[in-house]
Parts: sequence; structure tokens; C-alpha cells
Amino acid sequence: MDHVDCVIAGAGVIGLAVTRALALAGRDVVVIEAEDIIGSQTSSRNSEVIHAGIYYATGSLKARLCVAGRDALYAYCTDRHIAHERTGKLIVATRDAELPKLAAIRDQALANGVTDVRMLSAGEAMALEPALFCVAALHSPSTGIVDSHGLMLSYQGEAEDHGAMIAFGSRIVVVRPDTNRLVLTVDGDTQSEIACACFVNAAGHGAWDIAHAIGGLPAAAIPDHYLCKGNYYALEGHPTPFQRLIYPMPGDGNLGIHFTRDLAGQARFGPDVEWLATDVPDYRVSADRGAAFEQAVRSYWPGLPTGALVPGYCGIRPKLVGSGEPAADFIIQTPADHGIRGLVQLFGIESPGLTASLAIGERIAACLN
Repeated sequence: MDHVDCVIAGAGVIGLAVTRALALAGRDVVVIEAEDIIGSQTSSRNSEVIHAGIYYATGSLKARLCVAGRDALYAYCTDRHIAHERTGKLIVATRDAELPKLAAIRDQALANGVTDVRMLSAGEAMALEPALFCVAALHSPSTGIVDSHGLMLSYQGEAEDHGAMIAFGSRIVVVRPDTNRLVLTVDGDTQSEIACACFVNAAGHGAWDIAHAIGGLPAAAIPDHYLCKGNYYALEGHPTPFQRLIYPMPGDGNLGIHFTRDLAGQARFGPDVEWLATDVPDYRVSADRGAAFEQAVRSYWPGLPTGALVPGYCGIRPKLVGSGEPAADFIIQTPADHGIRGLVQLFGIESPGLTASLAIGERIAACLN
């Protein structure tokens, strides 16, 4: 049996951030990753936005870790020369009936410590973005975009420079608490056992399967799991219409079909919301959703040319609540929550997980100190 200090399940952006934080603290860390590459699921199928921390309930993990993570992420990207841009964002009301909701979003931002937001009149907003239509907007200058793959490679490189290792193509099938350690059965090229002092379940969608494989874990410690697919459409054959990110009013399960662009300037719109009735991920993007995308985008970009949107890519978010329910907070379980020494579990780490990744890594490292 191999012995190691810490084992991390999952080499997505959260697992890598936790690995980096533990390795920098001098811990001996091994990552078990089911796929053959880092960040192949949720971490690489998103908008790549650095969020300011506007929408989340005051005092929630999402709010606190997003605000702390945002500042840490901008500093980290600057220090490590990771491509990013502080683009700014406009959250837009396109009907007078949406103005109270826009004011409530501003108040929530201020309550969360996001003090640089500013309400703009329609004229002020459309002067900044001439292709835009709105009746008012909230400007968030601290929103930005980042090269998510470059960020994950940096986390991986730093962790490996400090002794961490990643075992790709491996799956954790059993976790057995044993006195002052946890014993993991891992399927890879062969089946093996690893004993560790601490185990962090940061496997994204796979976190639920691993949780069910942990001996002695109370059933109440495993939350509900819903799959919410978010499709993106790309703009084809036309110049990018906006410099800043454009967000409509939030909807059921997401922040609305918004405009973002990548660091090369390529425009994309999404995600929408498609609740999946099966646990089997489907990463195909249907052309049948194009009409709904056009209608949503035209509410704030009336000049969208007909037929200019084409299917792009999609991501599937690990949700803790279903359609129509209030958004859930991140779940970070420690031994105080479930009674198993050395075990930390992360569930429902969707947006703003990318932004919060450094703060989440530091939080986990501190609780395992």
C-alpha cells in the first residue's frame, strides 16, 4: 500500500487550486483524475469570466470567496503572466419593468463589498456601447475574462514544482476510514490502494459517485445533484459588437444569455438553461435552440443579423437545486460536518468557482492545517 499525506480527487480548476495551496504549504499531494487531461469538464466549458461578486447572497460562501478570489486572481494572473483582461460588464434592463430588479442587484453588490458598481442611464450605457439597447444599466468595472486553460496549467505547474503528482486515467472506487487515515482503492492501469491523512473530494460532477463510495459517510451528508446544461452560440461572419461584457437580467438557474468574448475578441452568447433528466452528460449543441438565442440577444442587441449565431459549445453545471428553486450556495464539508477525520468534500462548485478558485484553495489548505 502506498502512503501519502494528501489525496485530491479531480484535476479541474478547483482540484488544482487546492493541490497548489497544499503543495505550497509543504504537504505531500497526489491528485487522482479520471480523465487524461486537466480541466476537461466544467472547468473548460464556461464563459471564462472573472466575476466581481455581485449576485450572491450576502455572507454566503459564493459572495465571500468570489470577492476574495477575484482580487487574488487578478494579482495572480499579473504575476504569472496569464492572459486576462479587466473588460468591465454592463448588466442591462431592457424594459422599465426590470428597473426595480436592476436596483436590487446594485444593492446586493454593495452589500457584498463590490463598491465600484455604478448605475448608468440608457444614454450613458449606449454611449459606451453604441450597438446596445437598454433603458438603464449597472456598470461593473472589476469584471473581466481569463484564459482558463492557462490558469489551470499555471496551478498545475506550481503544484508539481512543489512535489505534487497527478495520476491521470484513474478512478477512486472505495474510500475506507481506518483509524487516523483514509484508505482509497483506485482503479487505473491496475487496482491499487493509497493510504492518506487527508482526502479532498473536488471531483465536480464525479464528487457524488465518490461520496457514495465513502464508508461510514452519513447519507444526509450527500446533497441532491442536478445537471443543468448551458449552451453557447458563436457569432459567425460579423465583427464583435461590444467591448464590455453584456448581461441581461438573471433567469432560472443562470445569469441570462449574455454576451462575452474571448481574449482573441471572438464573440459568444450564452449560456441558456437546459435541465437534463438523465445523469449521462450530452455535450452536443442543437441548432434548434437558435431561434430562442436570437430572441434573447435581440432584447439588448437589436442589430443582430439574422442567421449570424451558430452552435458553439456547452457546459454542464453541477447544481444542488432544480428548476425554479432559489440558487444554492457552495457546499464545503469538513470533518465537523460529517464526522470523518481528514475528509473534505466540495459540492455544487459552479460559477463563480473559477473566480473563487484561489480563495477556495486557501480555505481548504487552512482547514487541513
